[in-house]
Amino acid sequence: MVMLENYWYIACSSRKLKNRPLALDIAGKRLVFFRDASGHPAALDDSCPHRNAPLSAGKVSHGKLTCPYHGWRFKGDGVLDEVPYVAGEPPACRTPSYACVEQDGYVWVCPGGQAPEKAPLSFPHLNLPGWTSFGMETLFQGNVEACLENFLDCPHATHVHRYWFRTPTAKPVKAVIRMLDDGAVTEYFEEPREKSLVWSLLSPGRTVSMQHTDRYIVPATSRVDYEFGDGRAYSITSSCTPVDDTHTRVFTVISFRRGWLGPFIRLFFHPLSRLIINQDVRMLAQVQENIRRRGGADFMPLEQDVLFRPIHEWRKALREAGPLPEAGRQWQVELKL
Repeated sequence: MVMLENYWYIACSSRKLKNRPLALDIAGKRLVFFRDASGHPAALDDSCPHRNAPLSAGKVSHGKLTCPYHGWRFKGDGVLDEVPYVAGEPPACRTPSYACVEQDGYVWVCPGGQAPEKAPLSFPHLNLPGWTSFGMETLFQGNVEACLENFLDCPHATHVHRYWFRTPTAKPVKAVIRMLDDGAVTEYFEEPREKSLVWSLLSPGRTVSMQHTDRYIVPATSRVDYEFGDGRAYSITSSCTPVDDTHTRVFTVISFRRGWLGPFIRLFFHPLSRLIINQDVRMLAQVQENIRRRGGADFMPLEQDVLFRPIHEWRKALREAGPLPEAGRQWQVELKL
């Protein structure tokens, strides 16, 4: 599958990139990350052009990355700065480098040759008064599309996360899907709110109004928002970084508005969220293994898989550099939850 390389993806959390080089697989490439002389993140091919030794096995000194084999030293832009056994200027040499930025406590990289003009997408509600947030990093077996479909798929929650996140009621729910100029969004109406652990923790009860939207944001972000009439709210944003064709590293930020109670609720909500995500990890691993055994995917999506087609339509257009889906197109689906 063609990777969408010319976009920002999260490489790691800022706190993970310290004084040592860090090797990561992103979009089918092995990259090495380190901090340059200014403390800014830098990313290079994890291969010294001299003898192809992994630069990630070397050391960082004064903001420059030293190869473990012969001591060749590279700056953050990939330019060879020094060969310790060569007198005078080093030979003209450069290893491929990749654009990096630091935002929201994460290091972002563009694994393609053309970095986006816009900054990476910000995580909503971080550091806002009254909001509590926490982040999680998870490796999934499955490609980016599989992860996005899973995160934006309500029906699976009544089976995979039964009683943890959603209790099945078989009640009819109206879903309105609308194409946007940067993805697609679904809004749900008359959604049942039967008791589950998550509902018990964050929902004020069925007498208070609720708005629920699920949104796909190109190229690889999902966002789920619940807002209640009494001011309570929670938001789950997942940024998907392709590792290769069958693995995706997902960085999830969960934010909720409960005022001074937030830090206390987090003590329970954080491990509960990890448990729920691990249920998805296991399910997608089973799906990926079955796809491998069968020699490829053979899906039969239904209209109730409300964001399946928009996700695939958008990502196909981006891969093929074809016409983008038309914003404003809207349709309605009924499903049972």
